Amino acid sequence: MKSTQQLHELGQSLWLDNITRELLTSGALRRYIGELSVTGLTSNPTIFDQAIRNSGAYDDAIRNLAVKPVEDVFFTLALQDLTEAAALLRPIHDASGGMDGWVSLEVSPLLANDTAKTIKEAARLHALAQCPNMFIKIPATQAGLAAIEQAIFDGVPVNVTLLFSREHYLAAAEAYMRGIERRIAAGLDPAICSVASLFVSRWDRAVIGKVPDELRNRLGIAIAQRTYKAYRDLLQSPRWQKLAAAGARPQRLLWASTGTKDPAASDTLYIEALAASDTINTMPEQTLLAYAEYGAVPTLLPADGGDAEAVLAAFGRVGIDVAALAEALQRDGALSFSKSWNDLMECLIEKSAAIISEVK
Repeated sequence: MKSTQQLHELGQSLWLDNITRELLTSGALRRYIGELSVTGLTSNPTIFDQAIRNSGAYDDAIRNLAVKPVEDVFFTLALQDLTEAAALLRPIHDASGGMDGWVSLEVSPLLANDTAKTIKEAARLHALAQCPNMFIKIPATQAGLAAIEQAIFDGVPVNVTLLFSREHYLAAAEAYMRGIERRIAAGLDPAICSVASLFVSRWDRAVIGKVPDELRNRLGIAIAQRTYKAYRDLLQSPRWQKLAAAGARPQRLLWASTGTKDPAASDTLYIEALAASDTINTMPEQTLLAYAEYGAVPTLLPADGGDAEAVLAAFGRVGIDVAALAEALQRDGALSFSKSWNDLMECLIEKSAAIISEVK
């Protein structure tokens, strides 16, 4: 039995953090689902930028869309890929009662600080997709949290992104629960799915060279352990139990950014360290293949957070302010996604112009 299947049977969903047209046309995604226990897929502006920039697979579609506004071109291309991937995952989605088998599409990162426009765009993309197993990704900025609550109330499934700490996670969970509570009060179905995506490896990249060797590559895992305890505690809380009794679905915790950034560390580091029941690990394709080939099947994370607080205290003693770093990482992440979005729009403009020029 492959290690990926064993991990899946321990109660963790394995999602692929990648989408390209070649992944679909070559049958690779279908194989990953059938052979490597992949049960979902995530995307972001950086992934699409690389997919479109480094491939001619989108050129024919761009040629047919070249006269449209550039954002419309992008969302058309993205939805073509994601709805095809969603169709492959639909049997998993149905068999799991809607808890698994999802793909994700992100609203423009340029809207991260605009609540009203994010709400409007999330509803538009959800309606445009007409896909029951597609999350709309919304970042957990201050403006984004209000948008998440409203989107959930509106019946839009949400993948909350750019979470970096326990506190970020709890704020996202609060927004989700408020949206569900409002639906119940309004007599609406509370079974609106959501996941909360905690970014892991960026923590360790941020402190590399700033901490002793014995703490190297331990910060992201400790943050994840601390957040997992908060997640398990919330699911046992009276507030959540009341919502669950009314038919609400748990907002599952998702480990994001699980590709190892340190070349001196194992490329399966975060997969083996973050095995946890009732969670999701979305991993880059290279990481997935590495884990399937030689990854070890680990023991599950303890619900009490294990040694997280002791490890985080050690980081504090060497001058790492975890709370301040979490806010910096979220700001930097939002800026990085905005840059990737702008790069992607520029790529599409250049490709569209070149194609139109060919026609003339």
